[in-house]
Amino acid sequence: MKNFFEKNEKIFGLKDLERDVLLYRVMPRFVLEIIRKYFRLRVEGEENLPKRGRAIIVPNHSGYAGFDAFMLGNEIRNRTGRIPRILAHHLWFINKTTAIPLEKMGITEATLNNGLDLLKKNNVIILFPEGEYGNFKPTKKKYRLQEFKRGFVRMALLTKSPIIPSVVIGAEETHITLSQLKFTKYLIGTVLPLPLNVIPLPAQWKIKFLKPIYLDYPPSAADDKELVHKIARQVKDLIQFNIDQELKKRSFIYVR
Repeated sequence: MKNFFEKNEKIFGLKDLERDVLLYRVMPRFVLEIIRKYFRLRVEGEENLPKRGRAIIVPNHSGYAGFDAFMLGNEIRNRTGRIPRILAHHLWFINKTTAIPLEKMGITEATLNNGLDLLKKNNVIILFPEGEYGNFKPTKKKYRLQEFKRGFVRMALLTKSPIIPSVVIGAEETHITLSQLKFTKYLIGTVLPLPLNVIPLPAQWKIKFLKPIYLDYPPSAADDKELVHKIARQVKDLIQFNIDQELKKRSFIYVR
């Protein structure tokens, strides 16, 4: 790999790059471009991605390894030239070993305040309302959305940000989860996956960005729990409907 970059530094313009930029920006993109070919990724609805201004990308979450977050971020960057910020589970940030590299790659702990701060700076953020319950659910429940947390709705109302529901097909078959481990004694409320495979299986992927949803309510509506629940439910139902439609079209998974 070192010889490859040395031979091609003029082409890639790597010679003058700082070490952190190379490690946490260039290399991940290089790897993701290889992975997208491995998954034979197809994308629909890129016209629904904003070229400027704030927005909340709200996808289904699956395949315990978190490939869906990175693939979504890479596609948004490729198609808009913008670097979306990914909001990730707090467990990734309890140790500096994982927290520092993630922060350098533009990944932030998923809290309401962090989301609001990023949106107020006109960022595009990627947020998974199912959280770990979607990401770590057993494969036998694949493509069945888990309960949505409502923080994304409050963020949208408080910042007047459009919600862009999104569908990811393929991650469920890329990483197989046998079961879900729930901790009730030492890590209350924490769930972890029991995976079958570490090496990703070559399932074909599809990402579909749906039309933006603009919420015509004042920011004060964020305090209306009934309204917030209703909107979260409607977004969840819309994503589930589109997942079901995409699965009906699917004629193959691992071969083309």
